[in-house]
Amino acid sequence: MTSDSSRAVARAIVARLQQAGFAAFWVGGCVRDFLLGREPLDFDIATDARPEQVETLFPKTIPVGKKFGVIIVIENGQQFQVATFRAEADYQDGRRPETVVFANAGADALRRDFTVNGLFYDPLTGKIHDWVGGEQDLRAKIIRTIGRPEERFGEDHLRMLRAVRFAARLGFEIEPETFAAIQSLASKIKLISVERVRDELIKLFAPPGRERLNGLMAEGISLENRPGVVVPAQQSSQPASSSAARGLILLRDSGLLEHILPELAATANCEQSPDFHPEGSVFNHLVLMLGKMPAGASECLPWAILLHDIAKPVTAERDADTGKIHFYGHEKVGADMAETILQRLRFSNQQIAEIVTCVRNHMQFKDVKRMRKATLRRLLLRETFPLELELHRLDCLGSCGDLTHYDFLVEQAEALKHLPAMRPPLLTGNDLIALGVKPGRELGALLAEIRERQLADDVTTPDEAKAWVRGKISHDPSAID
Repeated sequence: MTSDSSRAVARAIVARLQQAGFAAFWVGGCVRDFLLGREPLDFDIATDARPEQVETLFPKTIPVGKKFGVIIVIENGQQFQVATFRAEADYQDGRRPETVVFANAGADALRRDFTVNGLFYDPLTGKIHDWVGGEQDLRAKIIRTIGRPEERFGEDHLRMLRAVRFAARLGFEIEPETFAAIQSLASKIKLISVERVRDELIKLFAPPGRERLNGLMAEGISLENRPGVVVPAQQSSQPASSSAARGLILLRDSGLLEHILPELAATANCEQSPDFHPEGSVFNHLVLMLGKMPAGASECLPWAILLHDIAKPVTAERDADTGKIHFYGHEKVGADMAETILQRLRFSNQQIAEIVTCVRNHMQFKDVKRMRKATLRRLLLRETFPLELELHRLDCLGSCGDLTHYDFLVEQAEALKHLPAMRPPLLTGNDLIALGVKPGRELGALLAEIRERQLADDVTTPDEAKAWVRGKISHDPSAID
């Protein structure tokens, strides 16, 4: 479904609730994003209708959080969260309230996390309702908690990480008292499940998307000179790709990084030799790389960036004679560390495999011009090559800036596109068995050697490969079944 379709359905849900005599608004992040000219990812609706009344009005619903007043309404094949106005109290576990009571819209606004997320919007009248000062903070580009930050972060410790994400992705500043509270309470983030932390980190470091910047303006709604409606805040001047870089800096400065990813925090004090890395520490290197991620890049790319040099702090050695700093074997140690970290964060097996492959192989790229043809082609034909190549490009741009090897690999990859026969192996195990080769270790070794000769252009057709096999086994009858 398109975002225009989602907006129309969300408006229709509000209309049906209001026609039934209930108050109903769009609320939270969708209002914030609209006022910033950004296309919301989803639409949340708040109402004074009780859950059972919502279920009566809409034929398809899911009582996902009915006791908390939350119902999922399914309209036009799309899901929308419709929540009854409520107040919350008695948080015991740093996540969930023990007491929930249904309330009015003003009280509902006061329970939310940040002022810019506490705005209510009536899509039928175009009126904004602001009980928390969100309009002013939206204009000033400030992330500020609603009420005392210690209370808001005590209710849900993940809000500390969300503050960092909102500030980074929106290009806002975190209000000083709010930021000081995060620094004071940072260790509490360890009480949050790794899955929730992982999901926030994925959003924080995500490559820039191709967002449509339209929002309320797309509906022809003028926000100028309308009672109760905020003038859209100006878009941040920071490039979209730099939000991940700023996110990493904010994680470090807030104290959250050392509790979430202590291995990454260690890179801040890990210096590098200036002849290869004029940018300084490994941390600075990572910040520069994140800041140059292209739009629409693989979701694994930021994690390959963050983890490719993760072992440098533990492998660092300084040459006693020259004073140069070396990190011998950091790619191999780093691959093991990356796997451990990603498993700890509960990434999928496929994501772990792709990212770890990038970490393990990233030092190969400095040697590509000296590689044998077969070795180079094997690198080019790896399934992860596009991701590895992009990591290498950013690795260069985040340090010396020399793209010589990158340009060479782009040329070689383009040339390989014109050799489609190079991609599939010339022979299979069944082909060798048909030639009389016994199944087992010898067969596997022969397949590997045929593949090597194919990549080196020593054999170029299945018939040539079979002829080579016949000659091979004629000198080694033990391989024949």
